[in-house]
Amino acid sequence: MASDVVATIVEQWRSERPDLDPSPIGVIGRLSRVSQHVTADLVSLYRRFDLSEGEFDVLATLRRVGAPHALAPSALVGLTMVTKGAVSKRLDTLEAKGLIAREAAAHDGRGRIVRLTDAGLALIDEAVAAHLQNERRILDALPARDRAELERILTAWARHYESAHPAAP
Repeated sequence: MASDVVATIVEQWRSERPDLDPSPIGVIGRLSRVSQHVTADLVSLYRRFDLSEGEFDVLATLRRVGAPHALAPSALVGLTMVTKGAVSKRLDTLEAKGLIAREAAAHDGRGRIVRLTDAGLALIDEAVAAHLQNERRILDALPARDRAELERILTAWARHYESAHPAAP
């Protein structure tokens, strides 16, 4: 079993600053470390499809809204929860790769929509299947009961943050 770096850090703080309670490091430190490992596993998969994390997010968002797999850029901002500038940069890259197309909106010639191309749809369908398999593999480290409990806890924690900071990512 790998050493528990976070436990070592907590014990060091207990020794050096007995006047402080370092126990929050146990939760926050482990959450941070697990997040780093999970992100690395996810990004590694995206690279297999020549996508960044943000590019995958945009393609997956367009795919999951259903046919015709198209949205206004402002809707993408809301559904991906990143800035307009970040979405614009991702769209530029995805358009250059031939995975999305920007078109005039049918109802308003001044407006634009972003839609998946056939190549984009094929790529994201393959990537999402691999992504979900990868997420299953990541979660297989925990028994089903623990996964359900973790989801319950994280949902409550996320709701707390989202109600206190509704505009935050």
